[in-house]
Amino acid sequence: MQTKLHDWHVRAGARMIDFSGWDMPIQYGTGPREEHLRVRSAAGLFDIDHMGRFEIAGPDSLPFLQLVQTWDISRLAEGRAHYSLLCSESGGIIDDIFLYHLPQSWLMIVNASNTAKDLSWLQSRARGMKVSLRDRGSDTCMLALQGPAAREIIRPLCEGMDIDEMGFHRVRECSLLGAGTILCTTGYTGEPGCEMLIPAGDAGRLWAAILKEGEPRGLIPCGLGARDSLRAEACLPLYGHEIDESTDPISAGLARAAVRLEGHEFIGKRALEAVASRPLSCRLVGFEMMEPGVPRQGYPVHAGGKKVGRVTTGLASPSTGRFLGMGYVDDGFADLDREVQIVIRESPKAARIVKRPFYTSPHWR
Repeated sequence: MQTKLHDWHVRAGARMIDFSGWDMPIQYGTGPREEHLRVRSAAGLFDIDHMGRFEIAGPDSLPFLQLVQTWDISRLAEGRAHYSLLCSESGGIIDDIFLYHLPQSWLMIVNASNTAKDLSWLQSRARGMKVSLRDRGSDTCMLALQGPAAREIIRPLCEGMDIDEMGFHRVRECSLLGAGTILCTTGYTGEPGCEMLIPAGDAGRLWAAILKEGEPRGLIPCGLGARDSLRAEACLPLYGHEIDESTDPISAGLARAAVRLEGHEFIGKRALEAVASRPLSCRLVGFEMMEPGVPRQGYPVHAGGKKVGRVTTGLASPSTGRFLGMGYVDDGFADLDREVQIVIRESPKAARIVKRPFYTSPHWR
């Protein structure tokens, strides 16, 4: 599959890879490290058109959404957004999502790899309810503008609104150079910025306009390589790495951010209450390598000569200069400063458990 901007990426010389069935740019000529650092210092523009997006409307929208996801959105006022999860009856994570409360509907953003699965699962739960689910993937294009200069860049392009009036995790409908746009102050990099749904037919025009507006402020296009290292430094989970249907949000450390066990009833609630009522068998932790080496997904974590966990994400961190990673370890080995070993190509390398996130942006207001 191709995004609406695929031809632009190819003309720009991007290195393209298959990502969940999508032909996506992993990097441009500057390389993922420079793209990463540019987002931290100025801004980067990402094509995230591969992400799934569903519009949910109808008189039963609220009870439907309360049933299928883990956050109590009766607390979510119009114009606000929140991170949440879809869970199975057994408490496994079907997907992590973002919900946006629009004036007449809700918008749900899901992972590219799960779009078809999620839509089918949601439709099966909507039977008998007065609710409509509309896949907005074909008629919209989704972009992300991230970094400390993002608001300065997008401000003159938005007509009839002031983005500076929008706090974090807010959503507004606006006109972006004459195109009806859903603008959300959310992101996946740990930096300030916004994500936007624009009309599919305006994708090329608006992509070019944003890049032109941002060029004097250091804006460059960025690929999936930088997007992954940015999210890893901020310790944001990636489906298929930190979370999947075999993991629960409590062990993944997402209970506070994405789950409300008090109040509304939702699919998987009983299972999660049971998990919360007993000691955890494992936890998601962050670690720092004390010896040089890049940990990769699936590498074993050892302590005392035995396996106590597995790596889910690892990187040579451009922002910190350290070798860092995340992984699940047995609960008895999850304490901060606990020494462990990451087995890299059959060679144990010293590491220690450290606090997450690894990087916190100084640019938040």
